[in-house]
Amino acid sequence: MTSSSLSNGSASDALIEARELRISYGDLVAVDGISFKVGTGEVFGMLGPNGAGKTSTVEIIEGLRKPDSGDAFVKGVSVTNEPRKVKAMIGVQLQQANFFDLLNLREIIDLFAALYETRASADELLDRVGLLSKIKSRSKELSGGQRQRLSIATALVNDPVAVFLDEPTTGLDPRARRNVWEIIYDIRRSGKSLLMTTHSMEEAQTLCDRVAIMDAGKIVASGTPDELINDLASRGVKSIKGDDDLTLEDVFIDLTGRSLQEEDATEYEDD
Repeated sequence: MTSSSLSNGSASDALIEARELRISYGDLVAVDGISFKVGTGEVFGMLGPNGAGKTSTVEIIEGLRKPDSGDAFVKGVSVTNEPRKVKAMIGVQLQQANFFDLLNLREIIDLFAALYETRASADELLDRVGLLSKIKSRSKELSGGQRQRLSIATALVNDPVAVFLDEPTTGLDPRARRNVWEIIYDIRRSGKSLLMTTHSMEEAQTLCDRVAIMDAGKIVASGTPDELINDLASRGVKSIKGDDDLTLEDVFIDLTGRSLQEEDATEYEDD
């Protein structure tokens, strides 16, 4: 599925929508007129090499960057015109979140609830992410996987309609990664939309209903993982592993000429 088929998206019940987004930094065109939709209750993955424009795209939708042209919408609300209203409707999990080390988990949840001027049950949220037993622990006492789950809990404080996940399992061991996956499945079942960036092809292929692959500021392909893999197979492309078991990594390499493993070996840049 090529980028020419993207302008209307395939999500008939769109909760998140990007329309012809463009942004440049000096002479560098970081995002070059991209459009896509994310449906209600859908997990949508954004994949691409460093510098592809993923981070800039997501930050525009989150209301953190203003595009040069185009607009993004969350539940029909323009991010450009009403950024504060959009921010009140979304939850954001950052790859590296810093919490107050001397606060315990209950106090952290209560603090985030106060910032959103909303009522949130610390017990319920921490139970949802498997951290209820740690409610009196300080954040500095948590493992990496537990901190990621806490970050997701804080992203849910305002009961958002859409949740943004930035590399949610980077650096986690297999068990911790699976724990985060289970939480993502639970959020999806609750009817919220999720837009996530990831450098893990296994993660994208397992969790995402649809993915968009970006390169040089453009979406070069989009569809379900199976659609993209089947399209690759129909062109007679062989797996990089030398067998017939094609994966999203094969799709990624075919479209961008680079593997995500190669990207992981480099320092992340603002992409």
